Amino acid sequence: MIALASKLREMGHNILFGAGEKQLSFLRTEMPGLTFINFPGFSPGYSRFLPQYLTLLLKIPLLLYHIILEHIRLKRIVAEYAIDIVISDNRFGLWNRRIKTVYVTHQPLIPLPKPFTRLEFIGVMLHRLVINRYSFCFIPDLPGDLNVSGRLSHGLKLPRNTRFIGILSRFSGLSSSGNANPTGFRHNTVILSGPEPQRGILEKKLADILKDKEHPAVILRGKTDIPADTVRSGNIIYFNHLPGHAMKEVISGSEAIITRSGYTTIMELISLNCSALLIPTPGQTEQEYLAFYLSEKGWFDTISQREINRVTHLPSINPKWGNEITVESGVLLEKALKEISEENQGKTNPEGTKKKA
Repeated sequence: MIALASKLREMGHNILFGAGEKQLSFLRTEMPGLTFINFPGFSPGYSRFLPQYLTLLLKIPLLLYHIILEHIRLKRIVAEYAIDIVISDNRFGLWNRRIKTVYVTHQPLIPLPKPFTRLEFIGVMLHRLVINRYSFCFIPDLPGDLNVSGRLSHGLKLPRNTRFIGILSRFSGLSSSGNANPTGFRHNTVILSGPEPQRGILEKKLADILKDKEHPAVILRGKTDIPADTVRSGNIIYFNHLPGHAMKEVISGSEAIITRSGYTTIMELISLNCSALLIPTPGQTEQEYLAFYLSEKGWFDTISQREINRVTHLPSINPKWGNEITVESGVLLEKALKEISEENQGKTNPEGTKKKA
């Protein structure tokens, strides 16, 4: 969403960001000067024992409650801030018939575990009902064979309001200080993401492995809601969080990278031309599929969390794809954002600037 907001701001739009407080603390650092609204969404959480799909099934009543609640609240926010376009990230209730609304997702198909894959069509149909309530559905990927999401968004009959917008990355356009290795030494990098307890479990496992490696390790904890402290323990440096330009340089200057196979992380690595070892969150079928799909393409390596003690060497970060992805992504994004902006040309708020969220 930062990549979308940055591009819209370049196009002259006024941006408002709505999110939970944890996300807003990160957004205020990355995009200062914008208007921020406390607008938390549904958070399914993770279980230490149950697979993610089962956790979601048990929380469907809570999800439905949040959909209704956020839909009602959006009406008030739209009126209060004179918003004319709402762009939301996988939030089912943020549609509004009076304005233009955009639903962003990379998985019109939500993958199920092998015993239940024949039931995936039900999820596709239900997701279509959600998508059809919006003016547009943006898929952050490329439409052809050169794609990142695989069957999550390809090989399906997509709604007519769907647009592929290319991969998105908050690192695109960020300036560099010119220091290719800001830590001052050769290092391996771990990028942590996702909620607890799985984040902490993976951090401990990798710290035990990396402390004995030849190169020091940098662990990016991604904890934006706590102070940006730096801690060194033996061969490992921990950053709670870093600003975008510093994180970009740490990643680009790595000898090897280990990370979860979250879609946003994968897009950002591709934008930086960095491959990595992907460790999907246990029980999260989307991450498990993406890790398998991208390793089959030869773009990334992967290993399960329970097998990481078997890692004897880390893969190179050298990219295994061409620059066509970045070039085509820029064209697709420009085209999509112009399309959603066209009908609002000439519409201004009393201050004379367009409002967006």
